[in-house]
Amino acid sequence: MKKMVMGALTGAVALLAGSAFAADMPVKAPLLKAPAPVYNWTGCYINAGAGYGMWNQDNQLEDPFPTVAGSTVTTGGRGWFGTAGGGCDYQVSSSIVIGVLGDWDFGDIKGQFSPPDFQDVGTESEKWAWSVGGRIGWLVTPTFLTYVSAGYTQAHFDQVNFVNMFTGAPSEFFMPSQNYSGFFIGSGFDYAITALPLPPGFFLRTEYRYSTYEAKDVQFLFLDGDPLGEGVNSKKFVQTVRTSLVWRFNWH
Repeated sequence: MKKMVMGALTGAVALLAGSAFAADMPVKAPLLKAPAPVYNWTGCYINAGAGYGMWNQDNQLEDPFPTVAGSTVTTGGRGWFGTAGGGCDYQVSSSIVIGVLGDWDFGDIKGQFSPPDFQDVGTESEKWAWSVGGRIGWLVTPTFLTYVSAGYTQAHFDQVNFVNMFTGAPSEFFMPSQNYSGFFIGSGFDYAITALPLPPGFFLRTEYRYSTYEAKDVQFLFLDGDPLGEGVNSKKFVQTVRTSLVWRFNWH
């Protein structure tokens, strides 16, 4: 009987000691999923890149200048260009971003131009263009913005020096350089770059832009600068596709 009581007491002591040891062991905290980062598009940026452009123009001969005297002839040019610019955005809500932007394009988007009813041809080239405007965008994800843009633009076309298309001899007249003013509309996206070892704030931007310019009367000049008395009425349209690297100052 004494042995039975001692065995029971020994078992009870062992049970109590095991329970106390288990109570003193550290308990692992439950694994919590890290909250998704909150991004804010409010702030400013700079960008630089390159693109491909295409322009067309509708020309009508003016003889005597500036009296329209002929049918419409369409010519155009193609080429690459560089671009640089900047802007600022404001995030209105969790999905909507508005902003202002400006940029400068530079290159040599060129094509052949022959005045209507002339036997002369020359190279006409868009050398630069600048644009200012605004945009409104929709956040597909916190780091992917699609947008539409619109604004004012001005383009510079270089002087056209003509040669006879049959003999190649220099012509006695030229078309002076001109600036054309108009407006643009566009559509594109900004996407945060995460696949490359870059600091936060770098984005890739791709945009299509269509620009239309006011028609302009351009008079031909003799090589000594005197007016020829003839010219063209020119209306230009430009389409561009551009891709830029964007750096946002305060991205986090």
